[in-house]
Amino acid sequence: MLNFVGLNNELLTIRNSLRSIHSIRKFEINSKRIMQASSSPGISRTVIWLMAVISGLVVANNYYNQPLLALISDDLHVSETAASRISVLTQIGYALGLLLLIPLGDKFFRKKLILFDLVLVFGSLFWMTFATELWMLYAASLMIGATSVIPQLFVPIAAELSSDKEKSSNIGLVMSGLLLGILLSRFIGGIVGEIWGWRAMFGIAAGLMVIVWLAVYRMLPEMQPNFKGTYRELMRSVAHLAKTQPILRLASFRGAMAFGSMCALFTTLVFHMEKPPFNAGSSVVGSFGLAGAVGALAAAKVGKLQKYLDLNRIILYSLLIVVGSWAFTYFAGETYWGLIVGVILVDLGVQSSHIMNQTNYFLIKSNAVNRLNTVYMVSYFIGGSLGTWLASMAWKWAQWEGVCIVGVSFGLLAIIAHVLFSSKVNQSQS
Repeated sequence: MLNFVGLNNELLTIRNSLRSIHSIRKFEINSKRIMQASSSPGISRTVIWLMAVISGLVVANNYYNQPLLALISDDLHVSETAASRISVLTQIGYALGLLLLIPLGDKFFRKKLILFDLVLVFGSLFWMTFATELWMLYAASLMIGATSVIPQLFVPIAAELSSDKEKSSNIGLVMSGLLLGILLSRFIGGIVGEIWGWRAMFGIAAGLMVIVWLAVYRMLPEMQPNFKGTYRELMRSVAHLAKTQPILRLASFRGAMAFGSMCALFTTLVFHMEKPPFNAGSSVVGSFGLAGAVGALAAAKVGKLQKYLDLNRIILYSLLIVVGSWAFTYFAGETYWGLIVGVILVDLGVQSSHIMNQTNYFLIKSNAVNRLNTVYMVSYFIGGSLGTWLASMAWKWAQWEGVCIVGVSFGLLAIIAHVLFSSKVNQSQS
């Protein structure tokens, strides 16, 4: 009997040991999978290109309205200033979405978060398509901006899964897709608006979001969340990063001022060109997005300049290009060639500084990549909203000359901050 009890105890010990070994092995396998999915450097080129294309399609939702503002103004019998608020509210919505939604990329599975958000994007565009009152357009525009933030979930994915050597290149590719979406959306929006009316553009955009949802569902890899606290704690950590990371604060200010300068141009361009000597429609104004695409494609290669120039010098040159673009826009603003050169240069300068800003703060050793991006991009689009609003006010009181003063002022503020603080920030961080 004692032998039987002893044998039984030994069998129990062996079984428990096997269970422990199995549990340990299972934990190692799961850990390995998690590490491969979210921590290992390297991301397939197919996924990078997918994110670039989707970034362009989604961010375009925020900018279809710009060449259509005159059509909306005529259709609803409202003033140009009232119609321009559609663009302002879209950018404010985008800033709110960046602040409230993007940090969730550290807390939840990003693929599921993106799929859920795309449903909201579709609903917002659908509402915009059939809105009949100005307040409905305002509300729908705010929602379109707040939900079309998916590209800013892609950029941290590209940064997190890329090696330091490939980081600038991969961020640049995704950002190029994003900026091409911004620029080509103006061209496409202008063409569609002139042929089928402004509502058709938002209906087409809603249909494109269905295709994007299917592409994300089938091809985007899932990534593990890296924050386990509450939403309140998550948002507190965003504020903490803004307070404690001087590189992030400087990059955010530079980005906000540069983007505000560009938005001042594109928001009022449609009003400038519908008057003599141009007398141009929305399709002509939208075609300036093609000119801007030249600058965007050139800026995609800016990361390669780091072989020859340090990052801060590249940013300085980029901001000087932004300010210089306004010389063409102002002194040759009554000619097509002057406006085309101005558009190419402002897009080249803004995109180049944008990529370098993001490369700069993504080098901060932190797993809070989405929250770092939140601080920067919220500032970025607050700057864009401010540039849009001030430009619309300047247009009302001083027409094109007032707009140019606003654009130059934003660019100069970015340069002044960069010159005064970039060296100090780098020294404090090293």
